[in-house]
Amino acid sequence: MIKRSIGRPQPARPDFAIVALVLLLTGIGLVAVYSASFAIGLNDYGDANYFIIRQVMGVGGGLMAMVVIARMDYHTLRRLSPLILFVALCGLALVLVPGIGHGSNGAHRWIRLGPLPPLQPSEFAKLAMVIYIAAWLAAKGQQVERFSLGVIPFVLMVGLVGGLIMLEPDMGTFLVLVLTTGTMFFLAGASISHIITLVLSGAAGCAMLVVVEPYRFRRLISFLDAEKDPTGNGFQVLQLLIALGSGGLRGLGLGESRQKFFYIPGAHTDGIFAIVGEELGFVGAVFVIAMFVMLIGRGIRTALAVKEDKFGYLLALGVVCWLGFQSVINIAGVTRSLPLTGIPLPFLSYGSSATLAVLCAVGVLLSVSRYAGSASYLDRRRSLAAGGAGPGPGPGRASQQPRSRRRMPVAGRFTGRRRPSGSDGRPKPSPEPAAEPALYVRRKA
Repeated sequence: MIKRSIGRPQPARPDFAIVALVLLLTGIGLVAVYSASFAIGLNDYGDANYFIIRQVMGVGGGLMAMVVIARMDYHTLRRLSPLILFVALCGLALVLVPGIGHGSNGAHRWIRLGPLPPLQPSEFAKLAMVIYIAAWLAAKGQQVERFSLGVIPFVLMVGLVGGLIMLEPDMGTFLVLVLTTGTMFFLAGASISHIITLVLSGAAGCAMLVVVEPYRFRRLISFLDAEKDPTGNGFQVLQLLIALGSGGLRGLGLGESRQKFFYIPGAHTDGIFAIVGEELGFVGAVFVIAMFVMLIGRGIRTALAVKEDKFGYLLALGVVCWLGFQSVINIAGVTRSLPLTGIPLPFLSYGSSATLAVLCAVGVLLSVSRYAGSASYLDRRRSLAAGGAGPGPGPGRASQQPRSRRRMPVAGRFTGRRRPSGSDGRPKPSPEPAAEPALYVRRKA
């Protein structure tokens, strides 16, 4: 229940189930990252703790950011959405500036921060787009059904951010961004014919991106026929499957993975689920998937609780879609259900920027769960300007209308009504009061 005070809503308790699931997944991720990365850290940097120290820094900063955002009224994000998107666009542009952007394996996705881990702006761009698109769709209302006022601006906004991401290039993040914002657009009430048109054109665009870039085409070929080149293009796909198969039902035990010793490229990043399956087995892998399913379910429940507030509803669903799509694409790539895209598994994969951005998104979801049903910022401002205490009585609170003073009639006393007068002008004597019921007769001593 939201207790309202004048001009400021008092939040309820957060959804502790979401908090518990996130902490559990993050804890599993820290153990998995250390197990999968200590050999690489010792070989490449001379420090077995190189990656886990940076991951702990990302988790610590992410948890602090999650708490701060969860304590904030999520309606504030609606006012700040243009500024948040502008900062995200600046970050995506700085990545492409020589001397500022940092490249690795042919991709320029990071900004150096001195001794700190490099920052990856595309991870925060996903959160910025979820906030901005939710605010924009909530403001548009029924206009999203119109092609000129709904589809065209939406495509331009997503195309601008997606285009900067593809210049890095980072097709995995681009896919997650398009799927997340497209789902939000559909749930906001867009026309089915427009959605079908966007899906078909998007599929054609993705096919073109795969064909024109040789390394993407090689990934597609390795997905379709990895056994044809087991030591070349199909090496990573086959080693991921070997790791999952080696785990069996109960796994080899924590820290006992064999494939992490330079067999799986990126074992501590996008291949972390294979290490979890090898060390914890089928049971552990299913447990991790079940945690994600429950987290998505709690997120959907949070969104449905604020369905009357379109911004909060779309904001919560945007975060849920982001986490859901990214988890499915990563796990499907590891299990050879989809081609590998190189995106991290939320909460588990190494990457301080990815972990920080995901925990910030969880903070937004917790803020929605805490302030569900509260008045929006603009509503409170209008009410205060009008001299009221809020947009209306909150749950469990009676209306603030003044009570009418009404005197109850008492036998033998003036009741406030004029007595009828007789023909001589004198008031008629009031009739004798009836005898009180036995229940109310005062006993005499």
